[in-house]
Amino acid sequence: MSAIDLNLLTALEVLLAEGSVTGAARRLGLSQSAMSRTLARLRAATGDPLLVQAGRGMVPTPHAESLRDRARAAAGEARALLSPQTAALDLSKLTRSFAIRANDGFVEAIGPSLITAAAEAPGVLLRFVPKPDKDIRPLREGLIDLEIGVIGDAGPELRIQTLFRDNWVGVARADHPLLQGPVTPQAFAACRQVGIARRDKAAPGPLELALAAFDIRPVIAASVPGFPAALAIARRTGLVALLPRCMLPAMPEGMASFALPVETPDFTVSQLWHPRFDADPGHRWLRGIVASVCRDLGIKATGRPS
Repeated sequence: MSAIDLNLLTALEVLLAEGSVTGAARRLGLSQSAMSRTLARLRAATGDPLLVQAGRGMVPTPHAESLRDRARAAAGEARALLSPQTAALDLSKLTRSFAIRANDGFVEAIGPSLITAAAEAPGVLLRFVPKPDKDIRPLREGLIDLEIGVIGDAGPELRIQTLFRDNWVGVARADHPLLQGPVTPQAFAACRQVGIARRDKAAPGPLELALAAFDIRPVIAASVPGFPAALAIARRTGLVALLPRCMLPAMPEGMASFALPVETPDFTVSQLWHPRFDADPGHRWLRGIVASVCRDLGIKATGRPS
């Protein structure tokens, strides 16, 4: 199949609208001889004379008449495809499904507020999908629209926006003996705890590293896949759990939080997306409401702006 010169589409639209080589040349800023050569190429491409001499002027052939509206529509569509998106996004008419990958704890922390914020676009479906690992291929392949969490090695082509900084807190039942006195490293480590299963089982977690400075190892009685499960088990068994501070607003009655007796490093929560969505109005709106909700969440969690 031979290549098609799309410049001929614009020339065809103008020639059929003007009905003359001179008028078309004037509109396109070409010389009359250049416009005549373009008409010759159009005749060869369509297999039709298109414009024929009639006295001192030119008239369209029946085939040219049938092409006039189609040429105008096709040229307009081509201009729209190759022009920046400037039209305002009408959220009331936006119909779209967005796949957001985040761990269960973050979905529980941000999900309700994000769904409320997205209600301004009633045709939008937010699909929260599981995050079994940090593989970035689903983003590259367009299987998910947005990833939220603590980002590892994302690769140079992906886009990252910091949402807020967070840190760790301990949680236990409000009547837990640990909370009846000072929470020292020794008292904390002596409590049976529910931990989060780590992908890298050989690497110690932030709490383990902090307690190691006191030559103390925590007593892990159970390990679960995510923070909501850890919170539920701590509530029903009396174990102590470690949670991101951003989850505290969703903590059920009867539970209490406490500052850890050792310092652990803060961590950064970000959103990650593929550059194919940079200029997409719907995706920009989604990233905007995620950033707004997370900014409020970060302030509530830490008492300070991100």
